[in-house]
Amino acid sequence: MPYTGGYPSGDLKTVRARYDFAVDGGAAGDIDLTKSAVIPAGAVILGGFIEVDTPPTSGGSATVALKVEGAGDILAAASIGGAPWSTTGRKSVIPVFTGATSVKTTTARKVQATVATAALTAGAFDVVLVYVPMPD
Repeated sequence: MPYTGGYPSGDLKTVRARYDFAVDGGAAGDIDLTKSAVIPAGAVILGGFIEVDTPPTSGGSATVALKVEGAGDILAAASIGGAPWSTTGRKSVIPVFTGATSVKTTTARKVQATVATAALTAGAFDVVLVYVPMPD
């Protein structure tokens, strides 16, 4: 029997956001990984992953967090000297396809990296998020 509820069926969307030191720099603060607001208002982010191509480096003890709606909602601030930033490969994000960890946007949003404590001097990674647009 087909789904007939009030929410879209089969309407999962993805967004890929990229950080590359050569393009984005590494100054402390928020760095837009998508140049425009690509996740619509009312969307529910269900899950995703980070793919670290080049581990971030810093002249200090930098931390990197990822956010869409609020501070650290995709990844809490973590030192670049440890997980998930210190090695290459696929890493987990906070939303893990459960209602308790999902993130709902209140307005159209960008994916942002928040660099703190010290500036980055290198690094490259992708953030891939899976979301469902919700009806008004």
